[in-house]
Amino acid sequence: MTEATKKSRKQFTNIHITQLMNYRLPAAGMVSIFHRISGFMMFLLLPFILYLFDQSITSEISFAHLQGYVSHWLVKLFILALSWAYLHHFCAGIRHLIMDLHIGLSKEGAAKSAISVFAVSVPLAVLVALKLFGAF
Repeated sequence: MTEATKKSRKQFTNIHITQLMNYRLPAAGMVSIFHRISGFMMFLLLPFILYLFDQSITSEISFAHLQGYVSHWLVKLFILALSWAYLHHFCAGIRHLIMDLHIGLSKEGAAKSAISVFAVSVPLAVLVALKLFGAF
């Protein structure tokens, strides 16, 4: 074939760090990155959470003391971030288990399942936020 009859194909190259802001990551890639971030957050905070749990079940006085800390808005924001991490990690983990069954491995199926992870985990996190900040 001559050069004129060949179809021009889109050329994919690696992106440079300066081009990162202009790059639009697909939904499956965003879910993957957030899955790693949420897992890392939960792993780092597990000793702290276990310590707080141990302190809270020691006595009624220590429970009341920790309950006073939880009433602060910054602590509630921290709890909300940890709750989002758990909810997102759980939903993305279910997505990965379904993909292990060879369901939704196509590009379109992966995009749909990634969007469904956000469609489930974000509203659940909003419900946790509303409960934490006293909407109901």
